[in-house]
Amino acid sequence: MIELIQPLGFELFERIVVPDEQAEIATQLRKWVGMGIDLICTTGGTGVSERDVTPEATREVIQQEIPGMAEAMRAGSLEKTPFAMISRAVTGVAGRTLIINLPGNPKGVRETLEILLPVIPHTVEVLRGKGDPHEGGKHTEGQVGSHKDEHHH
Repeated sequence: MIELIQPLGFELFERIVVPDEQAEIATQLRKWVGMGIDLICTTGGTGVSERDVTPEATREVIQQEIPGMAEAMRAGSLEKTPFAMISRAVTGVAGRTLIINLPGNPKGVRETLEILLPVIPHTVEVLRGKGDPHEGGKHTEGQVGSHKDEHHH
C-alpha cells in the first residue's frame, strides 16, 4: 500500500494493529483525525463476520460519507472477485481527514487502492482547502500532503 500512496506525496506517519473492537478502532481513528492526518487507510474488518466492525467504527467518526468511493471500490473489485459484493467498506470525511476502509487481503488492498488513486489527491487537497472542489480532478501544483496514515487490525 505504501508504494502506491507515497508517489502521491504522502508520508507514512504511523502503522499500528488495533484489536477487532469497534470502540478501540473508533478511538484510534479519532486520535489520528485530531492530529490532522490527511489520509487514514484501514485494512480488514469490512466483511460480514461478527468481528468485522471497521465500517461501524468509521461511521461513528466521520461527518460525511463518500459513498461514490466505496461504490467504485466494490464495482472495480467485482471484476476480480464475486466476494466484493459482501464488502461493507466505508469511505468518508472526519474533520479534514479522508478515511478509507480497505479489505484485509493484501492483493485486495492493492487492487482496491488502485481504483481510488485518481481521486485521492484531489479529495485531500479540497479537504485541506487547497483544491477547487469544482475542478473535476485537476490538481494545484505541489505535493498533495505531508501526512499519510495507515491502520491495520
